[in-house]
Amino acid sequence: MNPVRLIYSEDFLHYRFNDSHPFNNKRLKLTLDLIRSFHLLDENAILAPRLATDQELTRVHDRDYIAMVKEADSGQVSCNQLQKYGLDTQDNPVFPGMHTTSALIAGGTLAAAEEVMSGRAEHTLNLSGGLHHALRGKASGFCIYNDASVAIAHIREKYGARVLYIDTDAHHGDGVQWSFYGDPDVLTLSIHETGRYLFPGTGNLYERGHDHGLGTSINIPLDAFTEDASWLDAFRKTVPRTVDRFRPDVILSQHGCDAHHYDPLTHLSTTMKIYREVPQIIHELAHKYCNGRWIAVGGGGYDIWRVVPRAWTYLWAEMTGQPLAEERIPQTWIDQWQTFSPVSLPKTLHDPEGSFQPIPRRSEITQKNQLTVQQALRLIDLVNSHIDG
Repeated sequence: MNPVRLIYSEDFLHYRFNDSHPFNNKRLKLTLDLIRSFHLLDENAILAPRLATDQELTRVHDRDYIAMVKEADSGQVSCNQLQKYGLDTQDNPVFPGMHTTSALIAGGTLAAAEEVMSGRAEHTLNLSGGLHHALRGKASGFCIYNDASVAIAHIREKYGARVLYIDTDAHHGDGVQWSFYGDPDVLTLSIHETGRYLFPGTGNLYERGHDHGLGTSINIPLDAFTEDASWLDAFRKTVPRTVDRFRPDVILSQHGCDAHHYDPLTHLSTTMKIYREVPQIIHELAHKYCNGRWIAVGGGGYDIWRVVPRAWTYLWAEMTGQPLAEERIPQTWIDQWQTFSPVSLPKTLHDPEGSFQPIPRRSEITQKNQLTVQQALRLIDLVNSHIDG
């Protein structure tokens, strides 16, 4: 079996806006320590990232935007100039070395893609990646460079492969969608909380792609307070069907874990159950349709103590063929981090039954989501008849 590689560098931790910002890459360290505490990581599996070149970045970003990111922390650029590019805002404050660190993350996802597409690895994971909101000429939603889009563009240009992008972040994967909105060989599927009240406000059913790419944008906007059963029903019904219709050569999946009940920025109210099952389904689909080719990246996740390490440990365990069930978290990890955590750390990988009160409007929300899924399924069928025709 080909190896599974983890793309990682301590330099990823420098992607840090400020101490009060919700995006905190200490979550990477917490996750790796938890993975190691379960003895899931062969240190030889770690592959260092490289810097994405300007040429690679310009496949999806404007040159003047890249130039502005490079100059942003010089102190020579006015606030008004920066804000035209989405920089020096509340969401995207300037931080030292912003271009270099962001290019390293993009290069990490490029390295992950190259390992898989070259056949050197079957699956790869870049947990620092998944910065899916960055636009062609603008930073957005804590994202400077769109590493997933950069990697997909590389795969298209070098290998001519059909790419399926699956995004399970609670926020719509808008930046990746817009990058390939007219490309019939890149299908973007995003399952997310409706943008009615949540950033970025996009991801509606009618966003389907344009021109030759009509039908290659699939969105499943779920109601707030959806919970596990309805969320998983939507995923199980739409994702395998999409893969079967589109027949990709490779899957690139974004594993934002901010749909959890504990996440401070969203309202989907799911539990660890979805973060255990989603990788299982994608793993199976990658082997059934793509000869195992699967590239995974991180994404959102703002409860760095109770959610992110557990979700991404489940992901790595599945990718490496060491799946975990309802396990107790090793006491060594809890002892190591509890003194730093502002909340009590969980004792188990799963959320035990009764951890959260059920949503009173469960039946109503479930019915609304079922209608959304029915509409999405009709669009999936239309999409592929268009592609095949």
